Amino acid sequence: MVAEDKNTPTAAHADTRRTSVDASAFAPLPDHRNVDTAWWQELWRRHAHITTPLRQRGLECDIEFGLSAYIVRVSLPDDSYLIIGPPQEPSCDRPPGDPQGWIVTRQHPDEQALFEVIYDSAPSADPGAPERPEARHGGSATHLIEAVDQRLIQLGLLPAVSSSTASALMSAATPTLRAPKTPAVSDNADRTSAYGDALLALTDRLNATESHADAAALLHQILDPTSGLLERLGEFFEAAAEKAKEAEQDDGFDLHYDLEDAAATLRSLGEDLHTAVDRMRALAPARQATSAALPSGPSSGLPMAKITMPGRTR
Repeated sequence: MVAEDKNTPTAAHADTRRTSVDASAFAPLPDHRNVDTAWWQELWRRHAHITTPLRQRGLECDIEFGLSAYIVRVSLPDDSYLIIGPPQEPSCDRPPGDPQGWIVTRQHPDEQALFEVIYDSAPSADPGAPERPEARHGGSATHLIEAVDQRLIQLGLLPAVSSSTASALMSAATPTLRAPKTPAVSDNADRTSAYGDALLALTDRLNATESHADAAALLHQILDPTSGLLERLGEFFEAAAEKAKEAEQDDGFDLHYDLEDAAATLRSLGEDLHTAVDRMRALAPARQATSAALPSGPSSGLPMAKITMPGRTR
C-alpha cells in the first residue's frame, strides 16, 4: 500500500493555517484499483521527484501509459491537464522516471487549440534543429517544476502563493540548514569543516527535538525532491563528473562514470525515502490524521489509459 498522506497541519505550521495555502497539504493520491498493485507502486516511487512537488501545490497526479512510455498526468483546475514524460517517438529505452529529458505539454479534452509545450529538455531528434534552452537541464526535475510553476501562475491556474509563498512559509516554520559562506582562506580542511559543521548542527537539532513534527521538518531539508540536500548533492556530483571528463584522460573518464554513479545512488536513495517525511510526521500521536482508505479491489482489471502524444514542435 502506498503510504497515505497526513494533511493535518502540525504545530510547526500553526501560524500559517490562516493563509490561503496550507504548505503541508498534499493533493490526494489517485483513486483506482491499480494503487494497490506492486507494479503501480513501483512506478509511483520512480516518479516521486515529479509528483511530490506538484502534489504539494495541490495538483492531483497519476501515472499512466502514453504511446511508448509511462507519463505523469496532472489535473488542472480548468479541466485541462499536463502530460509530463519522456519523448514518445522514438520510444525511450531508459527506466521509467529517469529519461534523458522531459517534455511537458498542456492539453484539454474539448479544446484541441489549447495544446502547448510548456517545457522540453529532451535531446533533439533532428541534428539540424536548434535545441530548446532547457535541453541543457536534461532529466533534472528541479527546472521542470520551476517551468510548470511559472506557466501555471501566468495562466492563473496556480496562485503565486502556492509556489513561492508556500516555500517561504515552509522555510519560516522550519529550522533552516543554511550553506555556510566559503571561508576566505585557501585551506581545504577549513572549507570541509565548515560544510561538515553545518550538517552537524542539523543533526544536533534533530537529536535535541522532542517533536516528531519538528523532526519531519528537519528531514524535509534533506529529502525534498527539488531543493533538498540529497538533490543538491546529486547535482554537485554530476558537475564534478563533467569536470573530470574535461581532462580527456582515461582516468578522467573513469572518474566521470564513478561520480555519475554516485549522483544516481543519491537520487535513488531520495526516491526510496520519499514518504519518510510524512511517516515521521505521522508518529506524533496528537497530530495524526486519518486518511480515507485507498481502494482495496483486485490488482487487475483496470487497464492503463493510452495518452495521445502530439508530435513535437520546434
